[in-house]
Parts: sequence; structure tokens; C-alpha cells
Amino acid sequence: MAKSIFCFVAITALLMFTACQSGEQEQAETESPKPSHPELSQLVQWMTGSFSSQAQSQADSNFFDIRLEMVPIWSEGSQGAWLYVEQAAASSLDKPYRQRVYHVVNPYKGIYRSDVYTLPEPERFIGAWKTPEKFDALTTDSLGSRSGCSIVMTWKDGAFVGGTEGDGCESTLRGATYATSEVTIKADGLYTWDQGFDADGNQVWGAETGGYEFKRVDVN
Repeated sequence: MAKSIFCFVAITALLMFTACQSGEQEQAETESPKPSHPELSQLVQWMTGSFSSQAQSQADSNFFDIRLEMVPIWSEGSQGAWLYVEQAAASSLDKPYRQRVYHVVNPYKGIYRSDVYTLPEPERFIGAWKTPEKFDALTTDSLGSRSGCSIVMTWKDGAFVGGTEGDGCESTLRGATYATSEVTIKADGLYTWDQGFDADGNQVWGAETGGYEFKRVDVN
């Protein structure tokens, strides 16, 4: 009798264990896997190229037709990638209103940061996105750091999304004391919203209703 009871308990336990295993396997098969963090090279690839806000300016007169050029300079290595950035109105491409160097790094898993630098004698490099080898004569220590202006991004819904943190990005344009930036970077373009604020938190420059939508364009 004791032997029969032992066998019954053992068989019941085995059936319960098998059912649990089957349930866990079915749950694992129905759950979609979490996406892995993309590589830094993907972000750099999406940032590289020629971009235009022409379509947005035609649909909304609050926005101008702006052209944005970003091209890698120097070589990508363990310290991240360096990009030259030039931004100008389509009507005056030879007079860019913004020239910067971005240092794009991946300091922690899932975190991507673009540090911002100024160029010495920037007028010497107008149009240099066509000839990036011109930057070979420069060294990183000749650049001026824009402390507090770094863009910090994470991967969200198929895009790199982020912006500046706090009010540490100094700006003196049109009476501003600090600036903020929001960005979304995708394969076909990017969205940027730059704004300047005075000491009281009032916006004094930048788009008011939303950011600029830059579409990737082909340049012959």
C-alpha cells in the first residue's frame, strides 16, 4: 500500500513539473524579444549626410528653408566619432550661421552623447564638408568646448531621442542666457528644436511651435 501511494505521488509530481515547463515554454514563445541596443556606428551613419527643411518651410511659413551638412572628420576609433556640422539658410549657403564639431560617443550601454565644440577661425572651414580632409591639419585640443551643450540620447521606438540637460548651455544670442535642444534622429532624417531663454525663462530665439524637420537629401 505504501509503495502504491509513493508511486502515485511521484507520477503526480512529474505531471505537474511537465505542465509547468510546457507553460513556461509557450509563454517564452509568445513574448517578443526586447530589442538590443544599436551600435554607435548606426547613430553616426544616420547623422552623416545632407539634410533640408525645404518641405517643412513650404508647408508652414513659420519655418525657413535650412540646409544642414554633417560629415565625419578624422577617423572613428575607441574614442568615438568626430563630425563637422555646417548649417545655413538655403538662400545664403556661403554664409553659414552655425559651424560646429560634434564628438559622438557611447559612454554607457544604451546612452549616446554628442559633445559640441567650436572651431578656431570657423570662416576658414566654410564649405569644408565637401573636402573633410581639410580638417587633418587640426587637432582636437585646438577646439573650444561648449560645456553644458552636450546632447544625451537613448534608443526609443526606432530612433535616437534626447536633448540637452538642464540650463547649462550658455547662450548670449538676442539677450539669452542659456539654450536648450531636443533631437530625434532616424534613418531618413532628423528633428531638432533649438531654443534660447533669458534669465527669467522667457524664450527669446528659436522656433516657438515646434522643431525643424530635416529630410535626408541627395547631393550631386
